[in-house]
Amino acid sequence: MNLTRAERVSRRYGDILALDQVDLDVRAGELVGLLGPNGAGKSTLLNLLVGLRRPSSGRVELFGGDPRTPAARRQLGVTPQETGLPGSLRVGEVVDFVSAHYPDPVPRAELLDRFGLTEQTRRQCGGLSGGQKRRLAVALAFVGRPRLVVLDEPTTGLDVEARHTLWEAIRAFHADGGTVLLSSHYLEEVEALAQRVVVIGKGRVLADDSVEAVRAVVGVRRVSLTADVLPALPGVVRTERTDDGRTHLLTADADQLVRDLVTTGVDFRDLEVRPTSLEEAFLAITSATQPVSA
Repeated sequence: MNLTRAERVSRRYGDILALDQVDLDVRAGELVGLLGPNGAGKSTLLNLLVGLRRPSSGRVELFGGDPRTPAARRQLGVTPQETGLPGSLRVGEVVDFVSAHYPDPVPRAELLDRFGLTEQTRRQCGGLSGGQKRRLAVALAFVGRPRLVVLDEPTTGLDVEARHTLWEAIRAFHADGGTVLLSSHYLEEVEALAQRVVVIGKGRVLADDSVEAVRAVVGVRRVSLTADVLPALPGVVRTERTDDGRTHLLTADADQLVRDLVTTGVDFRDLEVRPTSLEEAFLAITSATQPVSA
């Protein structure tokens, strides 16, 4: 069952084409990661799906209806990229205010504990750190026990510990049957959480598949090793050197590259061959001019 859908959706802002004939389906129970460089159209697409904007052409559905109607948004939770919180209200008061809009909200104590905000219950929102405000904004998306949660850059400004706390909350929601559409510029976040990845660039969908398939579509593997000196080797598409002395070689034929290394007689150690990372695949896909078939 599709919870939200975009069919051949385009959106213009004056002369700027932000989205160009985009198709996207999010099915019940999925955890979908939305990736794309700045200006790719990610936030515009999310705004259309949750009813904050209307498409210039095409069709958008939310729970089978028009996302701009209150009835369609009743089972939706959203955290936009930027959220304003009333500075004079306490954290618990904000949760209570939002909870009053739902027939069966998550109890305040349970929600704040889930997002690591229990100790801030009586603090005014104006006195919270940027990371605490962001965690509260994300927590509010879950108050009404939604079927679908849309999160736009949810962990921006969070430290590592807070980010992992939020990841666990998202995983728990998904494990209980919830559906998540997550936009993030942290590729490791999408790689850690998502089952399916949609890559957007220049207003178009460039790839839509599992994390593994999106990694594999570029046909590149990473060969890592430690060596004092390396000669130029055929088939290497990119070379990276790290501060700890390791060299990473990206190649379409890892087996041949290892054979070439042995043939050169170069002294190397700690050889490791693994699939390309999601970040490497993302960079390859978004640098292409045409959509990639995954």
